[in-house]
Amino acid sequence: MAVLQSCLYLVVLLSVILPAAKSLRNPAMRLRFGKKGEFKILQVADMHYGDGKATPCEDVLPSQLASCSDLNTTAFVRRMIRAENPDFIVFTGDNIFGFDATDAEKSLEAAFGQAIASNIPWAAVLGNHDQESTLSREGVMKHIVGLKNTLSRVNPSEVNPIDGFGNYNLEVGGVQGSAFQNKSVLNLYFLDSGDYSTVPGIFGYGWIKASQQFWFQLTSAKLKRAYMSKPLPQKSAAPGLAYFHIPLPEFSRFDASNYTGVRQEGISSPTVNSGFFTSMVESGDVKAVFTGHDHLNDFCGALNGINLCYAGGFGYHAYGKAGWPRRARVVVANLETTSNGNWGTVKSIRTWKRLDDEHLTAIDAQVLWSKTSVGG
Repeated sequence: MAVLQSCLYLVVLLSVILPAAKSLRNPAMRLRFGKKGEFKILQVADMHYGDGKATPCEDVLPSQLASCSDLNTTAFVRRMIRAENPDFIVFTGDNIFGFDATDAEKSLEAAFGQAIASNIPWAAVLGNHDQESTLSREGVMKHIVGLKNTLSRVNPSEVNPIDGFGNYNLEVGGVQGSAFQNKSVLNLYFLDSGDYSTVPGIFGYGWIKASQQFWFQLTSAKLKRAYMSKPLPQKSAAPGLAYFHIPLPEFSRFDASNYTGVRQEGISSPTVNSGFFTSMVESGDVKAVFTGHDHLNDFCGALNGINLCYAGGFGYHAYGKAGWPRRARVVVANLETTSNGNWGTVKSIRTWKRLDDEHLTAIDAQVLWSKTSVGG
């Protein structure tokens, strides 16, 4: 009996110690604007990481084939971090290519290795290929949450159960020492757009479900109330950005006359429209959506006040187009200055892309949202 009691005590003790140890590995990191009133986000889409050096590249020039592998993807992440010095990094799914990753945990750690080493806060959502290796979809997200410096979460506690894994939000506070240091002046939403339809008779990719939309609506309303309450009550919601993998059906509403960037393949959205775009329009706070999935599209266009943006293919073990450089998207939010010279709320949100060429060429700079353009 004494031995049994000792074993039970050990189990209980470990159940307390292990989660605490994991939380100590990732101490609470508060995202906030820097002293120059700027917050910069690097988006990395579709790394398709496999087994590292042993995993060959796809769709590159013949001269690149012999020496090209997952390590080229790693090098590109490292170059982007050094060039842009972002405040936050977001990985928008298909982080690993499950079929070619023999050990999902090792592949995930290698894929996110440069972000981990940089000590820059980062977050990830899942694509449709992340769970095709040795971990389930839930297992992949749980492993990501345990990695160093990540702000990723498995799921919110407010809505349970909720579809998918990796639905969460992060708040970005104002400049330390400013009047807005304790308010979230920029809100980030992350959602699991699924992998493939499991509904009989409906084929194709997954979609954002009703339970996720309900969570988004609750969260958006809560953040809006906080922003419009004392101290320093504001007249409208703080701007928000949404990140997930599979594009919405509304991405197909654009043609060459109303977007910036290129559209070189079809829009691989779900065959059903679950209405999430309408939910975002109704919420009134989301100013831009950022996805991956379609590697040869990197355009960004505005629809009903929301910018729908692709990042463009990043990874070298992902399909691409030989001679068309891999690329990453950068988003920067800037604060306005108040009458007394202090930092206030978000004034503008801009974006551009960088190519993995000799000079990391920046292209397609555009303003996604400006406070003055909507009447202040």
